[in-house]
Amino acid sequence: MKSSRLSHKDEATEKAATEQEPKLKPSRRSFFHRVGLGALFAAVGGQSYGLFRSLVPNVLYEEPRRFKVGLPADFAEGSTFLDDRRVFIFREKNTYYAMSAACPHLGCTVKMVNLSEPQTVEIKGKSVEEKWEFHCPCHGSKFRCEGTNYSGPAPRPLDWVKLEVAPEDGQLVVNMSENVNQNFRLTV
Repeated sequence: MKSSRLSHKDEATEKAATEQEPKLKPSRRSFFHRVGLGALFAAVGGQSYGLFRSLVPNVLYEEPRRFKVGLPADFAEGSTFLDDRRVFIFREKNTYYAMSAACPHLGCTVKMVNLSEPQTVEIKGKSVEEKWEFHCPCHGSKFRCEGTNYSGPAPRPLDWVKLEVAPEDGQLVVNMSENVNQNFRLTV
């Protein structure tokens, strides 16, 4: 009887020894189980990232659309181009107005071109003597002296922007986010 007990003990120790041996090859089922869990965790992680990222706003560090450009007396008669702000400021005696230098086609900066000889053109039923015009160097749009497009792919005239005087220090303030009509003049 002892020998049969030993054989049972030997079988049990042998079985325990084989169970403790590392498996050399994972089963197909465990592989797909791991891949499925990995995909689930990746999906939950991606959704969580998107959720928490939406709570943090995107901030654009752009120049303000309303800015001071200087005292009215600092501007010479005629036009002044502010390259860093892409705006033309015009002075005619004691009246001022401003036009954006951004082409309405794709936003290139238009250049003012002085004409060799003044031209008389018909603009909105009035004859106007034109001494300069604006040309877009990117796609060839051309604009009359008051910003009306007459050639090229530009779909509309140049924007006239609001010009005002700051009450605290008397400087001219350009408001690029507020367009005005072409009859707008600021008298100082």
